[in-house]
Amino acid sequence: MLTRFDDIPASERIIVALDMDAFEAYALAERLRGRAKWVKIGMTLLYAEGPAIVSAFKKRGFNVFVDLKLHDIPHQVAGAAASLVECGADMLTFHTVGGVPMMSAGQHSVEDRAGVLNVPCPITLGVTVLTSMDADTLRATGVERPMADQVRTLATQAREAGLSGVVASPQEAAMLRELLGPDALIVTPGVRPAGADLGDQSRVATPKAAFDAGASHIVVGRPITQADDPVAAFERIAAEL
Repeated sequence: MLTRFDDIPASERIIVALDMDAFEAYALAERLRGRAKWVKIGMTLLYAEGPAIVSAFKKRGFNVFVDLKLHDIPHQVAGAAASLVECGADMLTFHTVGGVPMMSAGQHSVEDRAGVLNVPCPITLGVTVLTSMDADTLRATGVERPMADQVRTLATQAREAGLSGVVASPQEAAMLRELLGPDALIVTPGVRPAGADLGDQSRVATPKAAFDAGASHIVVGRPITQADDPVAAFERIAAEL
């Protein structure tokens, strides 16, 4: 299925995960400036440095994906989502297992705060099943249905809540593209170039396979950030695509 993302350059669809300390993150960002468009800030960096880290990377010209997987009662998630809009997040995540009311509260809060601030509304994503989880790990949590069925159910709820798209493994990307249509964002972590160490990831695919399956964006961390030459690693992935 063709999507609205197919004509966007590959370098603008690769999100570099900065799961490291601030000194290393700033140094890497400086090297990637003008090449990468997106960086991802997760719990490691944001909890250590605070919300100001988001504006610091935006000032360096990056779009910033703040990946905290918000999951709490609707009131708390709405407040947290509004705070992320205020600090400049271009993309943010909710954990879909929090349910439709929670995600809807977060989505409405994002829209309202963006309107008050007169800024573009950030992209909102629902995290389905973590890419570190395999079928046995999922079953141990009490979910007896197959992985694909669980991802499909949670993605449907994210759509019902009005989110921009979902986060899922590349192994579910084709199914999700068919389910959500050509305009939904499908962001896939668990992307590893052929021959790369899988680390703590279980459901993986190569960058090209993820895009071919329908991913709008891929998240790549250690294969770039821990490479001897991160810039060359980034450019090899972009060239492959």
